Formats: sequence, C-alpha cells, structure tokens
Amino acid sequence: MRLNRIEYLLPIGETTGLRRASSSEVVVYSEPPPPAESKSLFKPKPRTPSDIVRNTRDLLRLLQNSTDNNKRDNDKNLRELKTILYGNSEAEPVPEACSQLTQEFFNDNTFRLLVQCLPKLNLEARKDATQVVANLQRQQVQSRLIASDYLEKNMDIMDILISSYDNPEMALHYGTMLRECIRHQIVAKYVLESPDMKKFFDYIQLPNFDIAADAAATFKELMTRHKSTVAEFLSKNYEWFFADYNSKLLESSNYITRRQAVKLLGDMLLDRSNAAVMTRYVSSRENLRILMNLLRESSKSIQIEAFHVFKLFVANQRKPPDIIGILVANRSKLLRLLGELKIDKEDEQFEADKAQVMKEVAALEPRE
Repeated sequence: MRLNRIEYLLPIGETTGLRRASSSEVVVYSEPPPPAESKSLFKPKPRTPSDIVRNTRDLLRLLQNSTDNNKRDNDKNLRELKTILYGNSEAEPVPEACSQLTQEFFNDNTFRLLVQCLPKLNLEARKDATQVVANLQRQQVQSRLIASDYLEKNMDIMDILISSYDNPEMALHYGTMLRECIRHQIVAKYVLESPDMKKFFDYIQLPNFDIAADAAATFKELMTRHKSTVAEFLSKNYEWFFADYNSKLLESSNYITRRQAVKLLGDMLLDRSNAAVMTRYVSSRENLRILMNLLRESSKSIQIEAFHVFKLFVANQRKPPDIIGILVANRSKLLRLLGELKIDKEDEQFEADKAQVMKEVAALEPRE
C-alpha cells in the first residue's frame, strides 16, 4: 500500500525514517524510530533534510582536499537526499521536506561543491548526485524556481559542465546535469552565447558513441526548448552557426550525425518562431545543394527528413533566380527521385506534400 505522506523512507541499502516534528519541520532518522514501548537510552538523533544537506556540504569541503576522506558518509547522505526528493516504493515524497532540502542546497555553494567533487565520488554516488541535481531544477519554493536564481549568479558552473565532454569518465553525469539546468531559459541563453557553444559541433562527432549521443541530446535541447531565445541566437549568429552546421553535421562522414542533423534542421526551420531564419536559409544555393545531395542518400530515413527541408525551398514564394535556376536545371532528376520516395507506412499528409512539391517543380520557369 502506498502512503500519501511519508512515515518511513527506506532507500536501498539504508534504513532511514522521516517523521513530522512540527508544523514546519520534517526530521530524518539514521535508523527507523524505536517503538513507543522501547526503554532504550540510545535513541538515534533525528536529522532534518537541512541537516543532511549541511553535513553533505561539510563532507564535500573535506573531500576537496582529500582523496578518500568521508566517501562512505557522502554516499549515505546522497542516497538519503535522493530518497527525500523522489520517495521510494513505499511512499511518496513529502513536499515540506523537499522544500527544506532545496532551500538549504542552494545556500553556501553546495551545488558548486558537488560539481567540483563529483570526480572523487564512486559511480553509485555520482548517479545519486546527478539525480539529486536533476530533481532540484524542478523544485519550487514559494512558487519560485530557486535553482534558476542560484545559477543566474553562478553561470561559470555551466562552463565546467560543458567542458566535461572532454572527460569520458564524467561526460554522461555532467551532461545530464547540463540538460536539466538548460530547463531554465536564462541558463540556455548563457550557453548559447558562450564561446563553448561552438564546441558542440565537435562533441557530437566524438568517437565514443555514448558521449557523442549525449552531446547531441544536449545540443537538441539547446536549439529547441526556449523558442524566443533560440530565434534571437540564430538571427545574431546565422553565418557561423549554419556554416558549421552544414560542413560539420549535414556533410559529416558519420551516418548517424547526418541523420540527426537533418532531422533537427527540419525541426528548427519549421518552427514558427524561426520564420525569418528559415526564409534566409532557403534562399541560399549552397544550402539547396546540400539538401539535394541528402535527398540522394541511400538511407530512406535521411531522404525523408531531407524532403521535409527541401520542400521549404520549393514552397518559398520569393525564390531567388539562382534557386529557381538550380531547380529547373535538375527538374527531371528531382521529379524521378521524388516519385520513387516512399515511406514504410501510409501517410496521407506526406503523399499530399510530395505531390504538391512535384507539381510546383514541374511548373517552374526560369527567370532572367
């Protein structure tokens, strides 16, 4: 039976309990509270969520200057923090406990300490720490996301998280933290405008598949979550961004990189907030050349995603003369290619789009 309020939290490998001490405080026991009839004089000292955070912070400070001090206690504290935030199979989290934990965590640079000390923790503790950080980005205290307020004053922590993609041992942990922090618009804006933004084009092509995939997931989050911020970024950085996007991603020798890149390109250009950027992109003959080559790929997945971008070039009512010239010069090849383009399952919208594109290509006349 699940409880609506936590009476006992029992994380894996630990026995810990939570009970209400007053109307405003929740306390945590290092062991389950003894039964009422117990006469023991050695009752465990109760710890509030704030106490656990403070103890974690103290231990992390010691760990900064040590290779092994207090690792076990850190592991235990991080497990307890995770259980308070997520609950477990027996009970749901207590909002008051989560609020206490969140407020204390963003005091006195606990977040920075945890990020800096993460490489010194063992694998399970790193996983717990990553989950704690992820959850805290969503925790509201008096209707405020205080994680956002904290990060606004400590943006350099994002530089640490981004550069972790150069460290195979830490990349996935820090990458997860980075994506969760990007949930805050002010953080996403900082990352987009930082010099580190250009590094993602290289991280996405790292030989380690897991790290490359994680970097690609972070890049996608950056380019799609906050519409107005992305539109502003693309408008200001159009030249270098799409030069790198085309050469490093769309024309990459890696099949997965090309497939993901053309899919993301379609998502960006088809978003209404990027209408001005889309118009500029589909007015470029170099961009058209790249998309036509992607249409000729042997991979059906790439062909389909390339078609969704190619149709924007055709649908543009203000096509430059050189765009029309390229489409007319390649008309017969394009019509044959589009005619052979099929998808595995029936899709009326796709077929309608394809028919319209073929009709418009067939009707094009060259301009002087």
